[in-house]
Amino acid sequence: MEWTSYVGPLMQGAWVTVELTVYSTLLGGLFAFLFGIGKLSPNVLIKSVSVAYIEIFRGTSLLVQLFWLYFALPVAGDALGIDLRLAPVTAGVMALALNIGAYGAEVVRGAIQSVPHSQYEAAKALNFTPRQVLWRISLPQAIPEMMPTFGNLAVQNLKDTALVSLISLGDLAFRAEQIRNFTQDSTTVYTLVLLMYFGMALVVTALMKLLERYVGQWRMVRR
Repeated sequence: MEWTSYVGPLMQGAWVTVELTVYSTLLGGLFAFLFGIGKLSPNVLIKSVSVAYIEIFRGTSLLVQLFWLYFALPVAGDALGIDLRLAPVTAGVMALALNIGAYGAEVVRGAIQSVPHSQYEAAKALNFTPRQVLWRISLPQAIPEMMPTFGNLAVQNLKDTALVSLISLGDLAFRAEQIRNFTQDSTTVYTLVLLMYFGMALVVTALMKLLERYVGQWRMVRR
C-alpha cells in the first residue's frame, strides 16, 4: 500500500485527538482554578476536598484513572442500582481533564501565593471583600505567571490522549495501530504519526504563546 492511503484514516484519528485535547484542556483548566483556589480557602471542608482531589489525581497513574472511569465506575454503579456507564469519549475527556486539572491546581495555588503580601495588606486597608481581593488583586497578577506552565501542561495533555486508544476510542494512536496491524508497515505508519503529533504540539504551543502574550499585557497595564 502507498503511504498516502494511510493519511485519510490517520486524519480522522487526528481529529478525535484534537477534540479530546480541546475539551479536556478547557475542562482541566476549570478544575485547576476551582481546586487551586479551593486549596487556599479558609473553609476546612473546601480545602480538604481540594487537597484530596489534587493528591489523588497527581499520585495515581492516568492510565489507571482512565480504566477506573471506563471499566470500574459502571460496576460500582450497578452495585448501587445506578447507570454510571460512560461513553469512551466522555471517559477519555474526564480522565484527561481530572489529571491535568490536578497538576494545574498546584500551578494556580503557587501563582496566587506568589503575589506580594503587601498587595493583600493594601486591599485589607481598602476594605476589599475576599471576592474582590481574588478578582481584582490575586488573579490579575497571578494568571500571567501561570501561563508558561499551563502551556507545558497543554502539550503534555495532547500527548496523553494516546492512552484513550486503550479503551477503543478511535483517536490517532488507535487508527495507527489498526493500519499497522493490517499493513505491517510499522516504520511508515509510526513516522507519520510522530510527525502528526509533533505538528499538533507546535500548534498548541503557538496558541498558548499567543494567549500568554495577551495575558502578559495585564501585568504591563497594572504597572
